Amino acid sequence: MGQFFGIGWQNVLDIALNTYILFRLYVLFRGTNVMRVLLTMALLLVFRQVALSMGLIITSWVMQGVIAVAALVIIIVFRNEISSVLKTKDFKSFFWGIPRHQLKTPVGIIVESVYEMARKKVGALIVLPLSKGMEGVVQEGITWQGKLSKEMLISIFWPDNPVHDGAVMIQGDRITEVGVILPLSNRTDLPSSFGTRHRAAVGLAEQTDAMVIVVSEERGKITLVKDKQIYDINDSSIFEKLLIEHAGGDTSTVDIKKQTRELAVAATICLACVTGLWLSFSRGVEALATHDVPVEFISPDQKMAVFSSSASSVRLLLSGSRPLIRSLTPDRINIKINLTNVEPGTNNLLVSRHAVKLPPGITIKNIEPSELEVTVDVPLKKMLPVQPYWTGRLSSDLIMTHAQISPEKIHVIGPAQALKKIDTLFTAPLSLDGITESGSLTAGIVMNPATIRIEDNKQGRVQVEYTIQKRETVSP
Repeated sequence: MGQFFGIGWQNVLDIALNTYILFRLYVLFRGTNVMRVLLTMALLLVFRQVALSMGLIITSWVMQGVIAVAALVIIIVFRNEISSVLKTKDFKSFFWGIPRHQLKTPVGIIVESVYEMARKKVGALIVLPLSKGMEGVVQEGITWQGKLSKEMLISIFWPDNPVHDGAVMIQGDRITEVGVILPLSNRTDLPSSFGTRHRAAVGLAEQTDAMVIVVSEERGKITLVKDKQIYDINDSSIFEKLLIEHAGGDTSTVDIKKQTRELAVAATICLACVTGLWLSFSRGVEALATHDVPVEFISPDQKMAVFSSSASSVRLLLSGSRPLIRSLTPDRINIKINLTNVEPGTNNLLVSRHAVKLPPGITIKNIEPSELEVTVDVPLKKMLPVQPYWTGRLSSDLIMTHAQISPEKIHVIGPAQALKKIDTLFTAPLSLDGITESGSLTAGIVMNPATIRIEDNKQGRVQVEYTIQKRETVSP
């Protein structure tokens, strides 16, 4: 079926493709500040459309400016967050993978590992990112992607390990990077006991929403830094509570049904938004436009050729919503007439609506002309002599004794049926009136019928040299 409830397959594909793109953006950015700003922009866009429909020109114009500024803000302010999301190593998960609810960080393992390192006075620097990206803030370390465990975490910070001086990034239940270099804080009010690790933890917390855990190598003390808050950890239960509030508790099972419902609702909303946008474009206030479109003839027989047509272009009166009509350009319209069943000679061909290809949502109101007279035949090449076509009269006492035309013969190409009936070509009329002496004239060649053409355009004109003498008078 080419149409479904008046919607072409192109429209269905258009809606489906943009719905999927919108859904993928939601999947990639859900839970981030970028998504919140995008939702705000969507609401502003709805308000702008409402204002526009109510005729509130200034309000809609202001809304449009705010949306443009908001788009710029997203790119500048949230560039790190966007970069963090887009910098995926998994092509499949980026374009079509549906990520299940991420495993939450096993805080019990972290608490146990941190207290073990504090007891042994093993210095450590652990980063738990939240939503803001780390791109441009930290200097990337070594990609690890290892399963989080007590043994793994302690071994990374063991003094003999080459990366023990850097920070560890933990996301979900995995250690993603090791040996990461963090920015140092410039604060002057920090305790004198704070070393490089503590200043690095405070520096990162100042620029991101990450939580940073520091284990002092000299004192064996545990410090937790979040935003501008610095916590000295002396109680494991309080430590675990803070970690759970930031990264979530230990969960090995996932509420698949809840997430499936969430994604289904999001997909439905995306489909509704895109469909509504499409309807606003395709079912808006009708507008009319006129386009002159060249006609293209398609012949399955390579030996056949079109020699003439009563019109080289057709004028179309088109109808559609104002946005679609405004966006319509001539290169998106074409008229192709099939010559499959035509006979050699002159044919009257209808310009049907099926021959006109238009973008979806545009309809044809009128076609002018609706019929073309087209001459089709097998091309034939023939050498024909050229004769001058004299008109008028010489003076009674003059006579033309000689006329030479150059070139005498030329090659022409035309329909086989027409050329078979022609033996001579004539020049345009050459007037004898007023000629009193020998000379030369330049004249064009008359192509009759007009379907005939000269093979070499340089031979389109000929030179006629003539000799004029006085008549001999006979004495009485």
